Amino acid sequence: MKVELKNKIAIVTGSGQGIGEGIARIFAENGAHVIVATRTAESGQKTVETIKSKGGMASLFQCDLGERQAVKQLISYVIKTFGRLDIVIHNAAVYPMEPLSTLSDSQLDITLNVNLKAAFWLTQESLPYLKNAPYGRILFTSSVTGPRVVMPNTSHYAASKSGLNGFIRSAALELARENITVNGVEPGYILTPAMASLTSEEGQQDMAKQIPLGCLGKAEDIAYAMLYLASEQARYVTGQTLVVDGGSTLPESPVLLEEFYQSNLLKNTVG
Repeated sequence: MKVELKNKIAIVTGSGQGIGEGIARIFAENGAHVIVATRTAESGQKTVETIKSKGGMASLFQCDLGERQAVKQLISYVIKTFGRLDIVIHNAAVYPMEPLSTLSDSQLDITLNVNLKAAFWLTQESLPYLKNAPYGRILFTSSVTGPRVVMPNTSHYAASKSGLNGFIRSAALELARENITVNGVEPGYILTPAMASLTSEEGQQDMAKQIPLGCLGKAEDIAYAMLYLASEQARYVTGQTLVVDGGSTLPESPVLLEEFYQSNLLKNTVG
């Protein structure tokens, strides 16, 4: 399948590093002009330079997605500069791990603002322009954490991503007759700079053992799923989230999974 995004204007939030950087890069490789919308200008500029060095098109817009006014300024910049908008990808997220017992209002507010409320703001502000596109695409980076599994100290994050999935379904229904689709991707364990800073190489190897495919995912794995959902070929898909997790949410128990693989390994090596 050949995806053609030539002349498409695509916003990718949180694209200074990690999954967002991968999405921006892959979309640019397929012809889109990508607006790298990120809070940190330095990392965002690196993404822009990487894209341009490979012949792609990208522009930087520094903004804090936790504030509605910043979202308005982002959309205004895109329309004034390019005159159109085709694809909006909200990937930016915050992840301040904190026990429920000590979670502060400020931590809860920033998590809900960036991860969830920005989805409303971006959709509302971009809607008039997406209606004028040949076909509009609104995409979100959700997570398996919240909608499918949970971890300690992430109640606020899990709630934001579960809420995001609900938003995706409801917005898809409301916007379907406007020729706008709304979908998301639920990443599992993806090896990003943020994850690498939190875990050692040994820790990453231990995590990989709990994943049926035996490895951590890459940013590109999420980017290609997004690319399909943004394509014209995905015109009949809306209100859905695609899990990209190497099968990590499939086992009932990681312990039993490891025992299963070990026993089969022994069987296959006997004799």
